[in-house]
Amino acid sequence: MRLIHDPAEPLALDDDLLIEGDNARVLDLLPAGTFDMAYADPPFNTGRHQRRGNHTYADAFADYEAFLLPRLARVRELLAGHGTLYVHLDWREHHYVKVALDEVFGRDCFLNEIVWAYDFGGRPKRRWPAKHDTILVYVKDRASYHFDDDEVDREPYMAPGLVGPEKAARGKRPSDTWWHTIVHTTGREKTGYPTQKPLGIVRRMVAASSRPAGWCLDPFAGSGTLGVAAAQLGRRYVLIDANPEAIHVAAQRLGSAL
Repeated sequence: MRLIHDPAEPLALDDDLLIEGDNARVLDLLPAGTFDMAYADPPFNTGRHQRRGNHTYADAFADYEAFLLPRLARVRELLAGHGTLYVHLDWREHHYVKVALDEVFGRDCFLNEIVWAYDFGGRPKRRWPAKHDTILVYVKDRASYHFDDDEVDREPYMAPGLVGPEKAARGKRPSDTWWHTIVHTTGREKTGYPTQKPLGIVRRMVAASSRPAGWCLDPFAGSGTLGVAAAQLGRRYVLIDANPEAIHVAAQRLGSAL
């Protein structure tokens, strides 16, 4: 892995890259038509600072779409013809971003809306507790996108007695609703970086939508989860983040993961 700070020249993909810099600028330095898949986990526009321990980042935007959509439009240009984009959001912005991405990719290139459901955190008593995120999935070309179902992990059946012992032992293919725990505050996976996403859900995207030795991109790298998933699966990666704290966490994590 090569660590780069504030690049100014076009970047060659001669090694896995961890890049500190504004992704609006760095994305323009990467070669178009290169990446099998991209995973974008941008700030959710919560209106406050996200903080855990010493790690923090601002999460409030006067015009969220003006911030996010040009970056995702450039990611589309970076995808190979068989490429796929996963955009991880929550209830605040996902419906607005969905409409905008229909324009960027074309409605025919919308593949899935994945719901990631979890069951930890506070439970308000005046509304239904919000316990899911939404992952929008777009492909660059509906006729040629890559999706390898055989590479995807299987889940246990909720009622294994209804399917017989052979199917129960094999498990089922995941649907567009993923039940997966959050990264627990005391778990070994925890880096301390706020809003860290579980390796299990990111690994599933990488496995399904990239080829062995294919390139994977994360323009909002955070703690580096996509890099860990890519390395474990024999893929290559480019991670970008403007936050020096995120770069520090990701560099330490990837050093131990590789």
